[in-house]
Amino acid sequence: MGEAGGKIKILVADDDLEILALVARQVKPLADQLFEASDGEETLRIARETTPDLIILDVMMPGMSGWEVCRAVREEESLADTKVIMLTGIGERLNEMTSPLYGANAYLDKPFELDDLEEKVREVLAASD
Repeated sequence: MGEAGGKIKILVADDDLEILALVARQVKPLADQLFEASDGEETLRIARETTPDLIILDVMMPGMSGWEVCRAVREEESLADTKVIMLTGIGERLNEMTSPLYGANAYLDKPFELDDLEEKVREVLAASD
């Protein structure tokens, strides 16, 4: 997991700064390095610069949507090992159908319990492809 030495890098992306702060605070203990972004372009730029182990990605963001970011991440060779958890309020059925289409490893519907998020992060980081 992560680079040599097992350092875990997590990138959290949400245009709602309150949710961004909540999610970041919840996953901070699980990460050696934590990065934050508030729109799709910034998320992709930071992902390319930092090659995170995991991106926690909001779907509805200005500019590039989370789905577009996820697809772009999947097309980047340097990000092949990066896992993605989609966060969205579009409804569980739709989320269940769309998230895998864009290459997401997992998804969580808003509103979600922070404990569920932490569990999902642990699960996704522990799973090896």
